[in-house]
Amino acid sequence: MKYYPVHLDINNRNALVVGGGGVGTRKVRTLLDCGARVTVVSLESSRQLRDLAASGEIVLQERSYQSDDLSGMFLVIGATNDEKLNRQISSDAERLNTLCNIADRPEVCNFILPSIVHRDDLVIAISTSGKSPALAKKLRKALENQFGEEYGTLLRLMGAIRKKLLGQAHEPEAHKPLFEQLLNSDLIGLIQKAEIDKIDSLLLEVLGEGYIFNDLMR
Repeated sequence: MKYYPVHLDINNRNALVVGGGGVGTRKVRTLLDCGARVTVVSLESSRQLRDLAASGEIVLQERSYQSDDLSGMFLVIGATNDEKLNRQISSDAERLNTLCNIADRPEVCNFILPSIVHRDDLVIAISTSGKSPALAKKLRKALENQFGEEYGTLLRLMGAIRKKLLGQAHEPEAHKPLFEQLLNSDLIGLIQKAEIDKIDSLLLEVLGEGYIFNDLMR
């Protein structure tokens, strides 16, 4: 199977999770972090899901799954131990052309979820095309050690610089050598050591006046 890698915008889109155990709870948290409107259908649910429902962050239906639950949903995640139910969810989703992921069952999914390293807006996704979740986990841990929190700060800084440059009368192509010069410097090391004065000196050298770290990071 060759998967097409893509990052979905699910902000304010309806998402259904079937299953309220540990796996379902983790799926719900990730969906909420990305801004989805989440409904959970499950006969039993975790305390965390009940708390989220009580605070109005999700809709929780404590009952058996019904095919009509997919109505109006952008995507569905099946997180149950019931193989027959998982296949019914997959079949219903296929009929409605709805995005469907069944946890640990890539053969009945039309999309799979990668292992992820998050550093603020930096997202590194690792996929083994469903062949070895254990290898994906091992690679994720290696990347977490390689890419620390400073990379999230670096991305925020680069985004702020890009926005400021685009607000000026410059062609975007003219910015490319500036970004390359910054990234080829020891900027990431300076961020890691919180050497703000040296960062400001570097920004002045490469970009000129008006680029101050603390101002850009506000």
